[in-house]
Amino acid sequence: MSDTIEHIGSGSVIQHGKLNDRVYLMKLKKEDLTAVFQRMEELTVEERYTKLFCKVPGSLAPRFLEEGFITEGQIPRFYNGEEDALFFSRFNDPARLANKPEEELARFRQLLSEPLRQNDQSKKWADYSVRQLKKTDAEQIAKIYAQVFESYPFPIHDPAYIAKMMEQDVQYFGAFKGDELAALSSAEIDFDTQSAEMTDFATDSAHTGHSLSCLLLRSMEEAMQLQNIQTLFTIARLASIPMNKTFLRFGYHFSGTFINPRSPAASSA
Repeated sequence: MSDTIEHIGSGSVIQHGKLNDRVYLMKLKKEDLTAVFQRMEELTVEERYTKLFCKVPGSLAPRFLEEGFITEGQIPRFYNGEEDALFFSRFNDPARLANKPEEELARFRQLLSEPLRQNDQSKKWADYSVRQLKKTDAEQIAKIYAQVFESYPFPIHDPAYIAKMMEQDVQYFGAFKGDELAALSSAEIDFDTQSAEMTDFATDSAHTGHSLSCLLLRSMEEAMQLQNIQTLFTIARLASIPMNKTFLRFGYHFSGTFINPRSPAASSA
């Protein structure tokens, strides 16, 4: 059940699908605001999505508040290192707004209160090397994703889809033990805003316990710096304490918890 991506106007992008039962405004150009609102309302009626979720420039916040949206989080200096990005949501189903994962929130609050130390992981990484992945690696990438992700809004189990994403500013990085791909992650880059989402970390079950997500994140950060990417962020599942701990340990700042049992915590650096 794959999500649909739609391009609107001069560069705005929305994603929508039944897996998360929502419309996600991923990228908004100010000149497309009216057309974007119109399309989101059409999808709400046609598909009966229970949530609209929007990442928008801070300067457009008043319009979203006027339309009944609430603020769920923000990423400071997201747009070219200057303007903040705000996450707004509107819930078309009151039950979805009221359903909060209190147990997961308690564990996450505990994590935020703990001092996190940067441990030396070099011994765990001694047998591994990292490089940016190519289209020739697509089958191995899809194989690991099929093992790790039971469900996903896009067909990441399909090597052809992975190869297509590589042509659309998604850069994949892999940790190898010899010739074997042991773990991978991706950076979804938006060169217009000089930002990148660090996402889709996955480790082959035979290589768990080596902190390979930390190795990959460090390598990706170095690669993004070389490409003049100024803002790095992630949207990590609230229940995934190890992933949240990884980003906090690397200096990412907690930026909000989205209101929904499927929703993650957002971080930025």
